[in-house]
Amino acid sequence: MNDTAKLVAGQWPSSIIICEVGPRDGLQNEQTLLTVEQKVELIERSVQAGAKIIEIGSFVHPKAVPQMADTDEVAKRIRRVEGVEYRALVLNLRGLQRAEAAGIQKVKLTASASRAHSLANSKRTPEEVVRGFSDCAEYAAAHGVELSGAVSTTFGCSLEGRVPIGNVLSVVSCFREIGVKELSLSDTTGMANPQQVYEYCRQVQEQFPDVTWILHFHNTRGMGLANMMAGMLAGIERYDACFAGLGGCPFAPGASGNIATEDVIHMCQEMGVATSYDLDQVIAIGHLVQKIIGHETSSSILKAGKCSDIVLPKK
Repeated sequence: MNDTAKLVAGQWPSSIIICEVGPRDGLQNEQTLLTVEQKVELIERSVQAGAKIIEIGSFVHPKAVPQMADTDEVAKRIRRVEGVEYRALVLNLRGLQRAEAAGIQKVKLTASASRAHSLANSKRTPEEVVRGFSDCAEYAAAHGVELSGAVSTTFGCSLEGRVPIGNVLSVVSCFREIGVKELSLSDTTGMANPQQVYEYCRQVQEQFPDVTWILHFHNTRGMGLANMMAGMLAGIERYDACFAGLGGCPFAPGASGNIATEDVIHMCQEMGVATSYDLDQVIAIGHLVQKIIGHETSSSILKAGKCSDIVLPKK
């Protein structure tokens, strides 16, 4: 946590860090396949709007996620801005090597906290999945690539219900064993509630104080922003969000859109919590995204506009 924005449990932060995950988690569930040019434009406009961390795509098998088949080309085409972190999701050593070849120096590995979800998708326990990343950890250390991790279905799973905190701590411990010190707690299926988020965040911070924590919420049941506020009160300063509120996981039944970047920034602006973003530019990106994919999304701000747009009647 940086010295200028230390968060204390029970207090609102003065600022937070928002990672734009739209180019990966947002687009991977859309039927419309964007061109390389369209993806590059969305990435570059997001950076121009203020994104300091952006997830540009995933290096996975194109048959598994065809929406991400051209991530190699996207990574090579984007204009890099100094001070911006460009990261990508990988699932194995091959994906890591592809990311490195495309110039990506920060990759994210993911494992589920839900045993049922993990066994259904990989036929391995969560702990076996993470320990299977040891070859990625060795390669990354040898080639100067930074590793991040994500614990999916942290709070609940459509296959087994609420996920106990003990399962989460076990997966986190395995990530620490292979040297990963930045981890995202991901509400993949949108089953978290604010009380649970607060309690889980306090416990992971207490047991793993050397880890940089990120929260990733889906708004499946309308609690995404409430869960984010619980995380803020628990002392977490980093959050993922997605332009226009797109998103979902191809491997998690019932998963729907992420919390919308413009909704998050608008909420923070109304609360006096600083972000690095220009809200008007982010809203323009959201409208562009809706135009490209050809349908409306769950974003509240794209529907209702900003509070500051309201024209009050003259007294």
